[in-house]
Parts: sequence; structure tokens; C-alpha cells
Amino acid sequence: QVQLVESGGGLVQPGGSLRLSCAASGTIFSINAMGWYRQAPGKQRELVAAITKGGTTNYADSVKGRFTISRDNAKNTVYLQMNSLKPEDTAVYFCNTDAFPTYADYVNSRFLKSWGQGTQVTVSS
Repeated sequence: QVQLVESGGGLVQPGGSLRLSCAASGTIFSINAMGWYRQAPGKQRELVAAITKGGTTNYADSVKGRFTISRDNAKNTVYLQMNSLKPEDTAVYFCNTDAFPTYADYVNSRFLKSWGQGTQVTVSS
């Protein structure tokens, strides 16, 4: 199994910055994609940003130019640097990974999708 532990959420004023971290642990041979999703009250969970093992990134239009996703493959950790935060960024942020637990899973393209417990980000004055 793969466990994800998120950190870095909190309360910030509009225009401020936060950095989220998510560390993966457990039975991991390799991690393919890593990403961040968010869910605001009464809304569906949405993709914020994702990054492949090779470093290719993808962002929601609403965060382009403000958020930056990065990863440290040696530490199985993904980060989300959030700048110029807006009240509409308020949500619970979830880390997500597509991991191959073993070499056999890797060669057979059997990845395990895992979710973190979520971290609250509140942007308010």
C-alpha cells in the first residue's frame, strides 16, 4: 500500500503564498504521475496541477501563472507552491499519486491510485 502525508495548509490573506508538500511512503517501486486536487464546499473535486515522473506539468486554467508544481523523485515527494492566492482558492487540497508498488506491477502497467487525507487552505482577510 501507498500512504500519502500532506502538510503546509493554513490560513493566508489574499495575495499571500503557501507551499504544500506531500510525501509518499510504503511499498513503492516507482511513482508515475503525482498531482494536487482541491474540493471546495458544495463543489466537485477538481484537478489543480499534475506532474509526470519526467517533469511534464499540467495546470488548471484558474491557477496558471500563480501555482507551481514540482517533485523530488528521490524523496517521493510532490510540492505545490501557491502564490497570489485568492479567496476562490479556498478548499481542501488533496495529494494524488499513480504508483507501481512492485517491479512486476511496473512491467504490467498496474498502477495504484492513492489519495492523501487532505489539507485545508483558507484564503481570507
